[in-house]
Amino acid sequence: MLRVALVGFVLAWLFGPYALRSAVPIWLPFLIALGLELQFFIGALRAAPPRRPDRGPQAVDRELYGYADDTDELLLVRDGDDELWIPYRGETHDEASALIAEVREQAEEEQAEPEPDWEERHPPGPPIRGFLAGLGVIGALVLILWIVESHTGWGGLDAKTRAAAEKRFSAEASRIAGKPVTIRCDDAGTRVGAVQHADGVAVVGGNVAYLTPERCFDLYRLAFEGEIRSSRTARALAVLAHESWHLRGVSDEGTTECYALQSGVDIGVRLGLLAENARQMMRQQLTENALRGGASLEYLVSSDCRDGGRLDLHPDSDQFP
Repeated sequence: MLRVALVGFVLAWLFGPYALRSAVPIWLPFLIALGLELQFFIGALRAAPPRRPDRGPQAVDRELYGYADDTDELLLVRDGDDELWIPYRGETHDEASALIAEVREQAEEEQAEPEPDWEERHPPGPPIRGFLAGLGVIGALVLILWIVESHTGWGGLDAKTRAAAEKRFSAEASRIAGKPVTIRCDDAGTRVGAVQHADGVAVVGGNVAYLTPERCFDLYRLAFEGEIRSSRTARALAVLAHESWHLRGVSDEGTTECYALQSGVDIGVRLGLLAENARQMMRQQLTENALRGGASLEYLVSSDCRDGGRLDLHPDSDQFP
């Protein structure tokens, strides 16, 4: 069941919403799965808890003395520190002593038989096979993940194409920043995404901003292949504009987002969108902004982010954003 859940999660992470990839680093479920496999493996190797001994006559005792169906005439006799079951039918003292000696001799012979070694009591085959099977599943999923990630998306583009795309994104960011700046796509995933739980990051007033590979790929598909994926394309435009305004020197997140949604229209048009489509996408982003909560509260735009408001970049126009 655990392995089925792991497979399902990896598939959802690969092909599901970007929010899942951004919120959950892919190594986390693999680490949890490995820990559980180790727990199951170690638990399987442990000896079963000792059973509480049955102090009544055992089936072998009843069969040995002919009392398979009747246990009332088996008598428990203490001989020193030992307890022995003997068949008793009113024998004399001497006859009872002989029975005790016979039972004791049989018990000593049974005790003299060698105990099975650890391997015999705990055969290594099943737990090891199960553990190796679990490692095999995890390894196969890691391989699939590597193949998919390296041959699709931003990682599937050659270095020359990625460099050309970053140059194009940097030109758009420089327009907004009012100075030459650089947009880099965080291929290694060390600055944004699972690390910062954000789609982009930039030092206020700096010269370099980083975007997640997913957002870069959305921008690439628009600018180089003319592909539009509605909300994904809209969010990529907004993120590029947002980080560009940080590079310009705007620090407040709400103000930066308001400016970004307005500038995103012009960026979208220059990258290949029709003006009305670009404006509709940014309006959608503005609507979604009002629905944000939790850790995204700082990105909420203020009431000044409206047509004719204090944050309106084009007060002479009646269109917003």
